Amino acid sequence: MSPAVRRELALVPVIIAALIVGTILSPTFLTANNLLNNVLVNSSVLGIVVVAESVILISGYFDLSLESIVGLAPMVAVWLVLPSSLGGSGLGIPSWLAIVACFAVSAIIGAINGLLVTKLKLNAFIVTLAMLTLLRGVTTGISGGQTLSRLPAEFLFLGSARPFGISIQIWIFVVVVIVVAAFMQNHPIGRKVYALGGNQAAAASAGIKTTKLTIAVFVFGALLSALAGLMLTGRIASVTSDQGNGLIFTVFAAAVIGGISLNGGQGTIFGAFCGVLLLGIIQNILTLSRVPSYWIAAIYGLVILCALIFNYLAGARPRRNTQRA
Repeated sequence: MSPAVRRELALVPVIIAALIVGTILSPTFLTANNLLNNVLVNSSVLGIVVVAESVILISGYFDLSLESIVGLAPMVAVWLVLPSSLGGSGLGIPSWLAIVACFAVSAIIGAINGLLVTKLKLNAFIVTLAMLTLLRGVTTGISGGQTLSRLPAEFLFLGSARPFGISIQIWIFVVVVIVVAAFMQNHPIGRKVYALGGNQAAAASAGIKTTKLTIAVFVFGALLSALAGLMLTGRIASVTSDQGNGLIFTVFAAAVIGGISLNGGQGTIFGAFCGVLLLGIIQNILTLSRVPSYWIAAIYGLVILCALIFNYLAGARPRRNTQRA
């Protein structure tokens, strides 16, 4: 059994244990209402961004700016639609066109990140950190530091629709996980992304167009983050000037817990999904137990450290076995 598969399966008993602990601590924890409307719905936005970041990490890069796209993308769309009296541009652009514009802006941001990393050979961490700061400033600037509300119905759909009695956010999250997981494992381009993260020089020698693939990966991550931003806006029926701030730390936590390697070329989307689910369960347990929010952040940090140690040990075991053989 490969280390990646072992790490994924190891999370399953951990998740089961967390469910048992939650049931013991709170009688309302193991109910359909709590698991669906709290754990899964609250994890959906995070999960979409985790999928985006996981694909980028597998390709061997980082993108810290995804959290800012979660805020900027819906802010641009809402700002284009709302009248000036409500803090918007006053242009009155149709909602559908504004949503298209928000995805277009996000794709351009992803393309710029990819070009700076591939063409100028700049460090992805520094490039996307600078982009994060830039986008955060733009989001605050166009909103005037205010929260934009009284949104058109088109923006509320992703937060209020409930196909078959289940929030559409859950459906979107599950579909994204299934489609991206299948693509990464079975499609030739998905396998090329793994090759790119495993050894970029070898991937180039094998005929993979690493520059185009890297740019495409960054664009893909940005588009998924825009979707997550629209989902969050629909759920809270507004878009705030600081929307998405601090999200990237939890994103990396879920990815690392799920077995995504920070060195590239390893990990699966299913593992990342398990990481998101585990963090969502932990947060819900802490909330039901009335643990202060500042302790939740500290516990997240501890979980990340434990995950890093576990991933190291999981990778070290097969190396020792190989040496003995």
